[in-house]
Amino acid sequence: MNIFLIGFRGTGKTTIGKLLAQRLDKEFIDTDEYLEQKQGKTIKDLFREGGEPLFRDIEAQTIAEVCRPDNRVIATGGGVILREENVRRLRKNGIIILLDADADTLYKRIHDNAQTQQKRPSLTSLNAYEEIEYLLAYRRPLYDRIADFVINTASLSKHDAVNKILSFLHTYVKDLRKG
Repeated sequence: MNIFLIGFRGTGKTTIGKLLAQRLDKEFIDTDEYLEQKQGKTIKDLFREGGEPLFRDIEAQTIAEVCRPDNRVIATGGGVILREENVRRLRKNGIIILLDADADTLYKRIHDNAQTQQKRPSLTSLNAYEEIEYLLAYRRPLYDRIADFVINTASLSKHDAVNKILSFLHTYVKDLRKG
């Protein structure tokens, strides 16, 4: 069983995913890092070359590849839910956990992370904070629609977030065995 972490940029998918994978003794994959390594380019470069459509095509191919093996913790890109083919693959191949946070928290985390600013493109012509608010308003219903479990990471440590996920997974697996 794969565990997919979805959510907006800055919610902690990579940080929490690595720790969760370690605790579960599973392989960890960050799909953004995976596709950058495979393409030999940053996401920002891919956007520059072919815009969002090119990036979303490559992202869909990446999701198809990383779903095949089982028993992984997989942190997805924030926009993975924009394509129905990705949603179908995630649902078919594992449990989907949404990491969520408010716009203020996300802005601070993204703004404080130089690597995120260098490697990730702006997706709108809005300023950084307004873009977060706009994209969250658009994406949140999509995230909520497919999530098996939602956890707000705004005020949790990475360890507390992982413990909440582990508690959910324990209950989820126990319920599967009963059913």
